[in-house]
Amino acid sequence: MRSVTTRSLLAALLSLALVGAACGEEDSGAEAADCEVDQTDGDLNIFNWAEYIDPDLLDAFAAEYGVGVTIDVYDSNEAMQPIISAGNSGYDLIVPSDYMVAILIEGEDIQPLNKDAIPNAANISPDFENLIYDPDGAYSLPYQWGTTGIAVDTAVVGTDFPRSWSIIFDPSFADAYSGRISLLNDPRETLGAALKYLGYSLNTTDDDELEEAKDLVAEARGRVAAFDTDQADELLTTGETAIAHGYSGDMFTQFLETDDPSRYVYFVPEEGGTRWIDNMAIPHDAPNPCTAHTFINWLLDGENGAALSNYNYYSTPNEAALDGLDEDLLDFVNDPAVIPGGVGSLEEIQDTGDFEIKYTDAFIEAVG
Repeated sequence: MRSVTTRSLLAALLSLALVGAACGEEDSGAEAADCEVDQTDGDLNIFNWAEYIDPDLLDAFAAEYGVGVTIDVYDSNEAMQPIISAGNSGYDLIVPSDYMVAILIEGEDIQPLNKDAIPNAANISPDFENLIYDPDGAYSLPYQWGTTGIAVDTAVVGTDFPRSWSIIFDPSFADAYSGRISLLNDPRETLGAALKYLGYSLNTTDDDELEEAKDLVAEARGRVAAFDTDQADELLTTGETAIAHGYSGDMFTQFLETDDPSRYVYFVPEEGGTRWIDNMAIPHDAPNPCTAHTFINWLLDGENGAALSNYNYYSTPNEAALDGLDEDLLDFVNDPAVIPGGVGSLEEIQDTGDFEIKYTDAFIEAVG
């Protein structure tokens, strides 16, 4: 992290921010795998975010193609990237976010896609073409998209609270919920939240602005119960926290599993927050790249794409899947209260080049 109508919201959100790059990618010299449609060359080993795909979908793919499927999970792009970059990971498919795709391309850590083996790439909405992190879609195809914001247990906090990052970062409000707040274990997301609260871009490359954000997260640390990505939604609905930083689909899916979903509210604070696109990519040394191509193509089928979104409640870039989305999901995406600052308040995390290590270091200092 994912209607107006579904199609019109999709266009409205993405047209404001998904801007094509002004120049093409440099040619790394790597070649796409020589694969045919529906070809498999071994079992499929996936490295993905937690609870991001229905296990029944994986079982269906395994049964249809006669292969085994295993999945391991990570809780941030920064946790995934060094494992892939080191090589010999054994993974055939990964799901990096927008800015991380650019980093992986630059590092030659993912391979070009053989689009001839992925005819269902034609199902991707035109709104997801010419993306700044992979302008020609040569290395990745969109998987899901959504937002990052705050979820609140109104039985604890009430309904009269500011739709602002202040409920986490302003002691005059947040101290009342000390020990019942969680933040994501993710350098760019959590420092990005602090940067937005301070009125800065979450892609700043200003040392002083990053230092302010680091200090803000460090100050909040004393009232944070956990820096947790995998279980932020569950911590909220089990009562361990009352205010949780997290991803839109994770939160809403978890709300629906409770006795009273209306008890919980998710929103992107009025100062703004993250809109992200996660993508499917194949590591440069994937042992079974043809199986990976076949899985990407299979998941981009309209029915399978709808099943993916109806499981994780994120928005789909798959135009062929839109008519199969659940009404509950459409209602959630439609709700204007989810983005009180308007779509113009949202930013995509972008690769800041050499400044990326400063985000990682600042986060380690802030939470350490």
